[in-house]
This record gives sequence, structure tokens and C-alpha cells, in this order.
Amino acid sequence: MSEADKTVYRVQGFSCANCAGKFESNVQKLPAVHDAKVNFGASKISVYGTATIDELEQAGAFENLKVTPETKIGGTSQNTEDKKDEDPFFKKHSTLLYSILLIAFGFTSIAVNGSDNILTPLLFIASMLIGGSNMLKTGLINLTKLDFDMRTLMTVAVIGGVLIGEWAEVAIVVVLFAISEALERFSMERARKSISSLMDIVPKEALIRRNGFEQLIHVDDIQVNDIMIVKPGQKIAMDGIITSGHSSVNQAAITGESLPVEKSNNDEVFAGTLNEEGFLEVKITKLIEDTTISKIIHLVEEAQGERAPAQAFVDKFAKYYTPAIMVIALLVAIVPPLFFNAEWSTWVYQGLAVLVVGCPCALVISTPISIVSAIGNAAKHGVLIKGGIHLEEMGSLKAIAFDKTGTLTKGVPVLTDYEILNSETNKTELMSIIGALENRSQHPLASAIIKKADHMNADYTNIVIHNFSSITGRGIQGDINNETYYIGSPALFTKLNTANFTTDVQDKVTALQEQGKTVMLAGTNSKVLALIAVADEVRATSKRVIQKLHEAGIDKTVMLTGDNYSTAKAISEHVGVTDVQSELMPEDKLNVINKLKKQYKHVGMVGDGVNDAPALAASTVGIAMGGAGTDTALETADVALMGDDLRKLPFTVKLSRKTLNIIKANITFAIAIKVLALFLVIPGWLTLWIAILSDMGATILVALNSLRLMKVKDEEIE
Repeated sequence: MSEADKTVYRVQGFSCANCAGKFESNVQKLPAVHDAKVNFGASKISVYGTATIDELEQAGAFENLKVTPETKIGGTSQNTEDKKDEDPFFKKHSTLLYSILLIAFGFTSIAVNGSDNILTPLLFIASMLIGGSNMLKTGLINLTKLDFDMRTLMTVAVIGGVLIGEWAEVAIVVVLFAISEALERFSMERARKSISSLMDIVPKEALIRRNGFEQLIHVDDIQVNDIMIVKPGQKIAMDGIITSGHSSVNQAAITGESLPVEKSNNDEVFAGTLNEEGFLEVKITKLIEDTTISKIIHLVEEAQGERAPAQAFVDKFAKYYTPAIMVIALLVAIVPPLFFNAEWSTWVYQGLAVLVVGCPCALVISTPISIVSAIGNAAKHGVLIKGGIHLEEMGSLKAIAFDKTGTLTKGVPVLTDYEILNSETNKTELMSIIGALENRSQHPLASAIIKKADHMNADYTNIVIHNFSSITGRGIQGDINNETYYIGSPALFTKLNTANFTTDVQDKVTALQEQGKTVMLAGTNSKVLALIAVADEVRATSKRVIQKLHEAGIDKTVMLTGDNYSTAKAISEHVGVTDVQSELMPEDKLNVINKLKKQYKHVGMVGDGVNDAPALAASTVGIAMGGAGTDTALETADVALMGDDLRKLPFTVKLSRKTLNIIKANITFAIAIKVLALFLVIPGWLTLWIAILSDMGATILVALNSLRLMKVKDEEIE
């Protein structure tokens, strides 16, 4: 289906995942709709084709759903569901409270007037009709269409219970079912709020300077290239680049970083972050709907709607489960009386209890609440997980490969060693010559040498160079004051056969390479003048991150790099990975991932989301670093670590594994409690009370168990 043909609507009133599925099916049957997809986690529906609000609400009339067009995040948009949640409990559940009150009057009537009095059943019937009106209405419609879901099962059980005169028990069953649905709705809303709360952190207005005047402007009306004024203590309303000022900015809402980050000219800032102390002028770079926080909210809501493998299993299981329960209930009701001369009333009652206990509420809700809770919690900690399938797969990882540059290391080369090898050479003058040559070079390491030259106040900009050229794969050369100077690899000076490239110099080169440094020499045709070593600094947290991953049960950690073996080995030993693959081209990294998948099946790849695209795509889970400033990472990665470091990775693995365990426990418990209750049929002990309490209890326990994922904490790694 074409995205241009898609319209997204917010939906208010979902009480359960099963009802969301029914709404989706009803919308798909509308004449001008080609397809529809409900996102239960975000309370939205995507409609491909055309449909009016009235048509959509009619499709959801069985649940009294209210539908509104989705508006852009950040500005005037508010989810009406959130506003509804502000209503007092008594107002939201008044019919349920009236129903409970009528049951109390019913039992009072039994005590005063006896069970044969006409007032008693009328009170219980009134309680049923008020508390279960939506359920009964939907169930009866479903019966006419032979559409068997949990409300159909309950409706048949209620009608049967009324026919055999179990007024009080049936009324209580209806009320308990309504309570169960209300708790299910409450649990789901708690989970949804874990991400919807992010919408509230972005200010609705910002102070903008236009044409020399400062004015408060709504974020919807702010344009790219506007200048935003942000005072100390204010939240930043839009993404942009600082043009004036210096401050520390709390970016926890975006990257999950606990400490503020220093920001000054040309640094990027994000909407929703807090300017703590300085006065900033920011040039707007994105419209409100394109800001990083808007993209995060949008992508997380989409992720919450993606069905995990466990959800697919539950959906498939429920498809066959409900009809099976109908058949079992019918057999329980008729087989003992027909073949064993048992009492019809006893076994019809048992059959009705089987229908009630068979309601798959707990099973259906077991996975969605877990997925929504976990993805929302991850987003609040600076980790964007793009769907339930990636969440589950993250928890199954056995091996993780890391790109070295910018992932395990900072990705910024630093000159670590500068040693003069000829006593007659002036250190600063030679650095001026080296700086002048490197200033013309395009090599990635040139920046580190230029920084060193600046630090030494070496005047390299006024040196005249003739015949500058690059020696492919080896270095650079140029003529200065009628002398040809070279800067390059030891192999270059071996080829030049310089006189003083002795074994002592070679030993120094080897020693530095074994420390993980890239070594270059500077000299002329006749002699080596200096030794230069440059290193990509290892992140201070990399070693502890790898250690935490091994403690979490990751069997294999591999560093992938294009560096030579000596450099790569030194860095890998420092950070503690179990294996290193060096001197790799991008296609070689892809081959390494494929080999790891054959051995470990579930393999993660951590990179920058751009240069490592083939390897990220081939891995089971592609994990991108620094997603906050990279649209490519946000769009293409399976998981994006919003901050530019690895400290969130162990937390993500921990959260994913806990999610997997909770989903498995929920499904197992939901099925086991049903089976256990059904075994009570054999001795004839199953009652409607036990049936509904087992279903309600299972639903509550499953929901509470899932909500624990919202409380999983990120242990800070020093």
C-alpha cells in the first residue's frame, strides 16, 4: 500500500487487544478502504484508502470508540485519551459502580425477602444490564455472525446462567468481567504513558528574533533559519545549531545521559532538552514535526504496533483456542447427562463455567503490555528499539560485533608521540614543516598532527611548498627550501633506503604499534628526522561495557577494524573483546557477520549506522551509535543508542532479556491457569465464581508482571 494513500487516526476507548483486532477487521470491510492496521500500543489506526470519521466510529460502535485525525507531534496535538484519563475514577466507571451497588441491594433483598421474591432477580438482572451492557450487546451481535471471541463466550455463559436461575452468580461474573476489562485498560494506559509523556517535555512556544524584534511564537509557526533565544533554566523548543553563547545542556530526555553536556558555537541542540546555565542563540534547523524528539515519539509509537514473534504465536493460538473452548463447553454440558445419566442442570452449569474460564483475556494481553512497557522504558533511557521483533531478538543475542572507530574508540585521532631522531633538528621548526605538508593532506590522521602543530605554536601556514604530491598508500611529499620532505609509513622509508632507519628506529616503531598506535616517520631522502605516533583514543567506558556484556551471558564479542593487526590487537586486549578481525574492508565485515551467524545464529552488530550499513543489515540486530544527531541511524537501525557511547548497550540487553522472560512467564501462566481451572470440571468443582476469578486474577497478574518492565533501571557504567 502507498504511504500517500495512508491516513492515521487516534482512537479513544480500546479496552482490550481483542477489541482492537475486531475494530481493525471492521474497518477493513469498509467499501473505500483497501487495508487498515491498528496499533494497539499507541491507540492508533492507519487507514489505506478513504473513510469518514463517522464510518470509523460506526466500525467501532461495539466499543463506543471515538476517532480523531492524528495531528503532528509537538505542537497543538494532544492525545484525547490522555485528557480522558484526567477524569475522576468515579466518573469514568460510574456504570460499574452502580452495578456493584445493585448487587449489594440484591443480596440485601435475599436476606430480607428471600430468593423467591420477584424484586431479587430484578435487582440482579438490572446489575447485569448496567454493568455488562457493552459486553452483552457485542456478544449478541457476534453470535448472529458466528464470530466467537471472549465477549461471545461471556454472553453465552450469562444467558445460560440466567436460564438456569443463577441470578446472583451471573451478576457477579458480569461485574468481575467489567472490572477485569477496566484493569486491563488501566494497565495498557500506564504502559502507553511511558512514551506519551515525552510529548509534554517540548515547550509549545519559543522566543524568536525576527527582523530585529523578539516575540513568543508557537512552535508550529517557527521556520527553519529563525533565531531562537533560550535563557538559563528554559527548555529548548526546537532542534538547531548554537550561533552564540555557551552553556551546559541536560539531554537526558533524548540521549539518556545523566550528566549535562557542554555546548557552544556550532554545537547541535535538541528540542525537549534543558538549558541549565547560559544564554543561547540557536539557529533553527528543523520544523517541529522533523525534530529529533518528534521522530523518536513517532518511531516508538510505530514500534509499539509491530507484533513480536510471541505476539504472532498468541494471535494464532487464540484463533483456534476460542472455538475449541466452545466445543469443550458444549461437550461438558451434554456428554455426562446423555451418556452417564448425570443431572442436566449440574453439567450445563459446568459447561457455562468452562465458557467463562476459557476467556483468553490474560493470554491476549500478555505480550502487548510487555512490549509497550519495555519499548517506552527504553526510549526514556535513550534507547530507540524499532519494534517488538527487535526487542525479542536483542534478548536472544549470543554474539555482538563492534566496529572499532567511533564505537569502541572515540573516532577522533590524537597525536600521542612526537620524537626527534636527529639531535641537530629543531623540534618546533620540523613540526612547522610537518604541519605545512599535512595541512594539504586529505588523510584522516592529518587533523591530529595539525592540532599538535597549533598546540606547539608552530608556524606552518607561511611555509611555501612546491611539488606537493600524495604517495598512494604510503604517505605524502613536498619540496621546501629546495629539500624534499616525506611523511609516511615505515614502509615508505624502507623503500627510500634512508641511512639512519636502523634497527633501533624499527624497534621503536614496533613498540608503539604494539600499543595500538599508528606510526609515521618524517624525513628526507637521506635521513629519518622524527617519529610520529597517532592513536584513536579508546572510550573510557568501553572496557566496562564489554565486561558487563560478558557477565550478561554474551558468549562472543568481536572487534572489526581496518587497522593493521598489531594496532587492532592492542586495542582489543585493552577493551577485553574475545576476538579481533583486522585489516577489513566493508565487504569483509559483512563476511565476518555471516560467519558468526552460522555459528551463533543470533548476532548483533554495533556501528555508526552509515559506514557499516552492509554488516548492520546482515546482523540479527543492527545497533547504531549516536542516533540523536543522525537521521540515517534513526531510520535504518533496528536499535539506536541515542547517546554517542556504548553505556546503554548492557541495559538494552538486560531489558530485552527480562522482556523475553516476562512474556514467556505470562503466556505460560495464562495457559496454565486455564488448564488448572478446566481440570476442576472432572470432579464437578468448577463454578462460575472460580472461573471468572481465575480469568480476572490471571489478567491482573499478567498486567502487573508486564508493567514491571517500566521499572527496569539503567545501571550507570563509570
